[in-house]
Amino acid sequence: MNDTTTKLLTLLNVSATKAGKRKWTTIDEQPSEKLNKRKKTAQFAAVDSEDNAEDMPVTEVVVDTEMEVEDVEMREEPEDEGGPDAYESHFGRTPALLTDASRANIDRNAWSTSRRTRGKLGSVVELVPEGSQPGASSDTAILERLRTPFRKRQTKQPREQTDLQKDLLSALSTNGDVYLPSTAWEHKKPIREAISLQAINHVTKKRRRILKNNERLSKVDSSASPPEDVQDQGFTRPSILILLPFRSSALDWFSALTSHTPSPAFQIENQSRFLAEYSLSPGMVDKLTTAEPGTYPRDHVETFKGNVDDNFRVGIKLTRKSVKMFADFYGCDIIIASPLGLRRSIEKEKSADYLSSIEILIVDQMEALAMQNWEHVKFVLSHLNKLPKDSHNTDFSRVKPWYLDGHAAYLRQSILISALETPDTRSLFNSTLKNVAGKLRVEKRWSPVQVPEGIHQNLVSFDCSNPQDEADKRFNYFTTQILPSVLKSAVQSSNTAIFIPSSFDFIRVQNYFKKHAGVSFAVLSEYSTNQDVSRARQAFFNGKKSFILISERFHFYKRYKIRGIRNLIFYGPPDHPEFYTELLSCPFLDDGVEASDVTCRVLYCKYDWFRLERIAGTEGALELVKAA
Repeated sequence: MNDTTTKLLTLLNVSATKAGKRKWTTIDEQPSEKLNKRKKTAQFAAVDSEDNAEDMPVTEVVVDTEMEVEDVEMREEPEDEGGPDAYESHFGRTPALLTDASRANIDRNAWSTSRRTRGKLGSVVELVPEGSQPGASSDTAILERLRTPFRKRQTKQPREQTDLQKDLLSALSTNGDVYLPSTAWEHKKPIREAISLQAINHVTKKRRRILKNNERLSKVDSSASPPEDVQDQGFTRPSILILLPFRSSALDWFSALTSHTPSPAFQIENQSRFLAEYSLSPGMVDKLTTAEPGTYPRDHVETFKGNVDDNFRVGIKLTRKSVKMFADFYGCDIIIASPLGLRRSIEKEKSADYLSSIEILIVDQMEALAMQNWEHVKFVLSHLNKLPKDSHNTDFSRVKPWYLDGHAAYLRQSILISALETPDTRSLFNSTLKNVAGKLRVEKRWSPVQVPEGIHQNLVSFDCSNPQDEADKRFNYFTTQILPSVLKSAVQSSNTAIFIPSSFDFIRVQNYFKKHAGVSFAVLSEYSTNQDVSRARQAFFNGKKSFILISERFHFYKRYKIRGIRNLIFYGPPDHPEFYTELLSCPFLDDGVEASDVTCRVLYCKYDWFRLERIAGTEGALELVKAA
């Protein structure tokens, strides 16, 4: 007996002994009259804010764990034309691609790789388990009642966006994983709308299948065994998880999701509360959006406009005629949350059972999530598609077999979106995604960034043959080669800024300066208060501090222009290429500065490939890595 079976049997045995729980039996032993009419006691907090819900008294109400009574009003919709339904083929009772061979190949990381061009997506790398064939793309997988209004809206947008959405939906129609690691800001909205359409379509088809089976079961004689193909659910109801960095991001996705539900009789419950909690508070002015165009870089405005609180979670329940915001997690279809908000919920409740049946994972703005705390993302993903600790009154006769076998992770569709790629995001794509339908990664060739004309850029490589040694090798080369030569120079031993991408490296270099450097220095980190920042900038500009240490997270959040810089040392290439250009432009904030007055050194090794490519361009980075 394998571990998965043992855990599942333990779950069933333990949950069956709890008071108020229905013992799980086989269909042959005790058929249920209506298998989805399970009731559970849920707890709702009567609160005005999601953040203080933990401290408020709760009221017990009875809810339906799968479909409420009002859902029964929906009648079966016609099947899509053009062949077998993609939802049933992949997420149905017996997925064709879920075989012992495909799972074994995925577990040993055996993928067949191919490259091709996919329209507006550009060059892509497609990976499928060895021995499998790539899934056939289609544009007919969306239900007609969702597809028709979507196409109508497309006629009002630029052709380029429409083509991008079409190509993206074609890739998503295979139910394979999709990774968009270099998404332009102008494409964010059309991409959100296309992915939201995929999510709404998925929930609708799932609900339609459940209601169809309900109707069939209602006609089955109570003395007869129900048909075996009614297994149409997971352990819990939520099937879509959207991870985002800020409340403003959640507001954007809410708009995208609700854009696909236009109906004269359609209602959005708790919309005013959601808008109040996820928008700026009344009276607050967003200086990023009200400032004169060009005052702040576009990527900074797009990232930080609106409510940038990073601790939130909200459940969304979809019915035929309404969207219910702030639904209980065990009674909702979609969960929108920040990794921090979800982690706090999991740690407080000591359970992540509501993530056991996630079938579509969407992670957006991964570049911002990386600047927050990537460990939160890894924590949440580690709890996806695990066997639940409690039964939650689940009717196991309706649970799909592959959930019972612990194979849900092999069918989950993951959609990853980022403005840039990092080793962490590539590692997530390579190691965490196990979809038997395969996975697709968009490639991009980068051009060199533009820097002020005449500045000599000195890119210095250090030898490193093992990624595990990279941090130590970099620190050793910096402290024994770079810094001593700088301190010996009368010109470079003052007015010098040291930019450090990694927070770990930043603390390490700061401690070294405190104990060994013997020079005056100021610090600008993400933990610096406004008073600390003002004091540090002033001291450096006035020459009271010879060096200033700048963390990439500080620049990401603040985007200050630092005056007084004449010498720049990049401890490593920045993740964000625009930061490189901006810092090299800082010396020219001061009058009378010539390009010959500015020095620039960039320390790098071959493991800096992603960051180096965005600065030197793809071709230039190849030459630099070869020379490293």
